[in-house]
Amino acid sequence: MPRPLVISDCDEVLLHMVRHFRDWLDAEHGVTFDLTGASFAQSMRRDAAVLKEAEMWLLLNDFFDTEMPRQTPIEGALEAIAELQREADVVILTNLQDRFGAARTAQLRAFGVDVPVFTNQGPKGARIRQIMDEHGAPRAVFIDDLAQHHASAAEHAPLVGRLHFCGEPAIAGQVPCALSAGHAHARIDNWADAVPWLLDNLHRKEPA
Repeated sequence: MPRPLVISDCDEVLLHMVRHFRDWLDAEHGVTFDLTGASFAQSMRRDAAVLKEAEMWLLLNDFFDTEMPRQTPIEGALEAIAELQREADVVILTNLQDRFGAARTAQLRAFGVDVPVFTNQGPKGARIRQIMDEHGAPRAVFIDDLAQHHASAAEHAPLVGRLHFCGEPAIAGQVPCALSAGHAHARIDNWADAVPWLLDNLHRKEPA
């Protein structure tokens, strides 16, 4: 019998990203990144001018090409994954281009998180459904920091327990809340409180 399944995002759930991206943009590209801005694209400026979208994507890809070693774990994340693995299988579903999959896998292994990594572009719901079907999990929970992915999961995999989690305090208050929108079952931004909720939901027939 397959074990329950935890499907987790990586950036701002397991690893800090935006704070390191901000520092790199400032030091290497003269770009100011306001972490309290409501829109990711609108928060990146050079000499007060908002960057064009094409440059924003270029810089993001450059960061993941060369700067993954800057990223550090969210407090409690590594211990949480180890605890969850005692009760369930864990996989990572990260919205990166496929070419970054091997680097993300190696990055997480360096922190002791040796789990399958799936890359994705766009809404995650259909990929969650595919992963669940391939795994054969009797029960699954999904963890992500972005509300749109919970909305997609609710559409494509409605029986999955959905936890909206943002471990970066600088942006947690600004991201739209999937719980308030009715697409997540809980909003918890620290691992000490998240683990009990996740373990409880892994063994429920229906999400709480």
